[in-house]
Order: sequence, then structure tokens, then C-alpha cells
Amino acid sequence: MTDAVITEHEGTRRGPVVRYYQYGNGGVRVLDAKKTVRRQYRFDPSSEIMMECDPARPDRTLRRFVFDKYGMVEEVFAFGTRPRTFRFENGAQRIAIREGGDYGAVGKLITFEDEGIAETVWGRNGEIERVLVFEPGNGVITERSGGWFGDVARTFLFDRIDASVFRGPDAFLQFLIFTEWSESDRNAHIEEQVAKIRSEKKGSPYAFTGKKPAPRGAVAPSSGRRPSRENDDGGIDFIGDADEPAEAAPRGLPARRGNHYAVEESRQQRERTVQGRYNEIRSNEIALQDRFERARSERGELSKGASVDIPLADRFEYARQAREPLSKGKSVEIPLDERFGGSSRHEREPLPRGASVDIPLEDRFESVKRDRKKPGRGESAEIPYEQRRRGRGGDL
Repeated sequence: MTDAVITEHEGTRRGPVVRYYQYGNGGVRVLDAKKTVRRQYRFDPSSEIMMECDPARPDRTLRRFVFDKYGMVEEVFAFGTRPRTFRFENGAQRIAIREGGDYGAVGKLITFEDEGIAETVWGRNGEIERVLVFEPGNGVITERSGGWFGDVARTFLFDRIDASVFRGPDAFLQFLIFTEWSESDRNAHIEEQVAKIRSEKKGSPYAFTGKKPAPRGAVAPSSGRRPSRENDDGGIDFIGDADEPAEAAPRGLPARRGNHYAVEESRQQRERTVQGRYNEIRSNEIALQDRFERARSERGELSKGASVDIPLADRFEYARQAREPLSKGKSVEIPLDERFGGSSRHEREPLPRGASVDIPLEDRFESVKRDRKKPGRGESAEIPYEQRRRGRGGDL
């Protein structure tokens, strides 16, 4: 009997195959694109335990998953790795994933909906990281990143098994464990892709690798001659190489080398000479006068402004003449005693005494003492001591 197989494609179903999940007798094997066993899981239905074994050493257990009516607990047999708990909530319509045990913080939340299953990150009020959409026909599950209308990240094709099997909470937890990618799995996949790209042949097999034919009427570059204008097809001017000899220019024009004039070349040569002078010697060997010589020659001399001819006394004389003395305010004429002896002191009236001052202190609190009643005994005082100690065994 042929085993059931789930094929995982990167992106859509037209993308490359990256994983195979083969359901066999008593377990599941996870294979890569080359059909190499990467992980192996074994079931123990009698004890409701699923174990992940080392493919190289099947007797060695890497992880153990214990199922109960509250969900699943992941036990990791590795130092420094915290266990995870998957607990059912809201009538098994939601699964809370906690890192570090039952009392850890909720890291992810899995919600079962009509269209599929949504996975939320960053706690209960986080954002949707991915969704698993069950396509019609029970043959395809599409994983979309970011939401129900996000990009297709992975596609799972089912052969000899229905996708609707994993709508149950227990079966979905198994599917979640099989299809998750660890950090080592991702790194191995990236290294495999890099090695595949490097092993591919460079260039196109349809590219022409031979020598290009020379234009009609052109002379080989080794002869050092340029094609003649009379024999040139279309009037194209060919640009010579840098090592071509200089051509004789018309009278009054500088000599031309290749496609550049000698004047431009001489100017660039002078700049390189000056720049090389500063690059070849140490900075402590350059005199201070030579350091600023080039900057002064390029910057030029600044002209004096017209304000230099104005004497310093004349500059501030106008400001002194235009400044007027400040006038005294009207408040200066008011005497000091009159300022503070007006309505603020004479018109202020003393506050009257309140009527409560005439009430003696004993009369104030006499009514309070008179109206106060002695607290009565509670009903518990009537319960016998033996009956109290008897607790639930009594007549209470």
C-alpha cells in the first residue's frame, strides 16, 4: 500500500518543491527536495505520546510531545532550550502557545475559523503573522503571510490524504510540528540554494563567443591606423585607443591624440603632478607656506568694503544723537506713603467672628456623646464554642 504524502512548495504550487511529508506505519518522515530524511516522528497511540527521533540514530529521542485533554506539552531534551505548551481555549477553538511552561507569557495564538486557521504573534492582542487557508476540494492548504489576503508563502499538496483531517485541534498540532522550520533548517536551505547558484554555468548557451567581424573598410587596430573617411560606411568616426600616435592637427590647432586634445591632457597632467607632490611626501615635510599656497591662488584676494573708510567715532555718533532720554512716568509724582496707605490698608474691614465661637466646647460634643450607642453583641456570640469547632459537622 502506498503511503500518504504531503508535498510542500515554496510559494505557489508552481514553485520549487522544498519538503515531503511521508506518512508511514507508525510515524512520519520529513524529506527534503533530494528525498533525504531530515526528521523522523514516531507515534505511540496507547500513551498519547509523539516522539521526534534522530534520523542517524533512531533510538535517540530529541523531543517528546505529550497530548492530553488540555492540549499538548513539548519536552525538549537539550540544554538551554525552554519547553512549550499548547493549551486549548474557548472550547478548543483557540490554542495559546506559551514559552517556558504553563505559566509563561502567551507568545502566539492560533484561532480556528471557517475559512482556515490564523496564527497571531506578540501575545493575545498581537497581529496576524500567517494564515492557513483550506482550499475547496480538501487537497490543498495555502499559507499566506500577513493576513487572509497576503502573499502566498507556502503551498501544501495532499496525496492519498484529505486536508480536512487537520481541522481538528489534535491533528493540527501534529501538522504544526511537522511543517515548522527551525533555524538550522532555514540555514541549511539557504546554503543549499547558494551552492546551487554557484554551481550553475555562467553565461547563456546561446551567446556568440567568437570574434566580431571588423566593419567594412576598417583597418586592424594592430596597424596603428584609423579607417579612412572615404572608405567609411555611414560616416562613423571610430574612436582610437589611448596608445595611438598623435595625429597632425591643422595649423593653429593643438595636436589630437585619440579623441582628446593635447591641451586638455597637459592640464590634467599638471594637476596630477601637483597632487602627486602632496601624496609622495610626508605631511610634516610640507612647509606651512606651501600648504596654503594653492588655496590662496584659487581663492583670490578679498576686496575691502566701503565701511573701512568710515572712522570709528563717526560710526557710533549718529546712534548717540538719535537716542533720546527716557521720560519719567506719572507714578514718580505719587508719594510712597500714599501709594501703600490707600485703600489697601484703610478700606480693609476686619472679619466678623462666627456664631460657633459662642458655643462652649462641652456643648459641641455633648450631643455626639449622647446619641452614640453602645455596640451590641453579634449573633456569633450566642453560638456555643463546641459547635463552632465542629464546623460542617454541626447544625449550621
